[in-house]
Amino acid sequence: MGEGKGFHLGTIGALSLSVVSSVSIVICNKALMTTMGFNFATTLTSWHLLVTFCSLRVALWMRFFEHKPIDSRTNIGFGILNGLSIGLLNLSLGFNSVGFYQMTKLAIIPCTVLLETLFLSKTFSRSIKFCLTILLIGVGIATVTDLQLNALGSVLSLLAVLTTCVAQIMTNTIQKKFKISSTQLLYQSCLYQAMTLFIIGPFLDRQLTGQSVFSFNYTTRVTVFIILSCLISVSVNFSTFLVIGKTSPVTYQVLGHLKTCLVLTFGYVLLHDPFSWRNIMGILVALVGMVSYSYYCNLESKKKTAEGTIQAQSQESESDALLRLETGTRTVNDISVPRLDPAWKSAKDFYA
Repeated sequence: MGEGKGFHLGTIGALSLSVVSSVSIVICNKALMTTMGFNFATTLTSWHLLVTFCSLRVALWMRFFEHKPIDSRTNIGFGILNGLSIGLLNLSLGFNSVGFYQMTKLAIIPCTVLLETLFLSKTFSRSIKFCLTILLIGVGIATVTDLQLNALGSVLSLLAVLTTCVAQIMTNTIQKKFKISSTQLLYQSCLYQAMTLFIIGPFLDRQLTGQSVFSFNYTTRVTVFIILSCLISVSVNFSTFLVIGKTSPVTYQVLGHLKTCLVLTFGYVLLHDPFSWRNIMGILVALVGMVSYSYYCNLESKKKTAEGTIQAQSQESESDALLRLETGTRTVNDISVPRLDPAWKSAKDFYA
């Protein structure tokens, strides 16, 4: 009972950390890009990951966690895949309208459900699917405005969805397969992610913005915001792996849409971004889907826990019965009584 309670508290803590850190970094990056003109998102992400690796290296040196190596091919492939998914999402935003990019992000949940069903034999109840549908409709109403399609943008979006889904599913399965924590996985993979983005970042950013990250005017204000963004990113990257490891890739995506709703709300309150009744209605519908999803996930989790407890008790009862037979005892009215052998145990006794 105490272990289950601790697990739920850990999950709530991970979800809360993810929401707070993600909303904070979005507001920081929005100020950095909108107000100061620093639009090099892919390169900035590579800096985030480098700072995260250095922070974890210090934490390892201070023995906050233990290094647990995993298969190098899995590690390198996972790191590069994560880096590519980030780059492809940025390219998708650059070559598509904002509305189509939002549709791309919405497609990640059904794609993840499909992949886990086909390749991992995972089942999702009708209630969960219905809640996810409500959530996606709500977020779609709140965020999708224009849908301008083009061939290159569509291909990039498809690749972005597939790589993101596979990377997030791998984040969950690797932790369980190799029995490593989110911190251990992040430490081993984030350097490969950083190197991937560090190599392709300047090229992608130049293609998307028409500017070079190396010739940008780095004022004191810009530098301070970049450092702040990198520091917040440590918490973002850590909480991402933590949430996916403790819950599932689908739950992480649901959480991501909650962040979107919060960012829209904070943008209106703090930055006075334009806000319409359509945004409000979409956010409310999305919140209904999120609350319903959380309720049914909790319900199914309790049901699985109860079934596991009953099965464990049944196995324990069977093993107790076998143990009594092996030790030569029998139960009479819940009292263990030694089994007595007959008086004529052998032919010798019978003929005596």
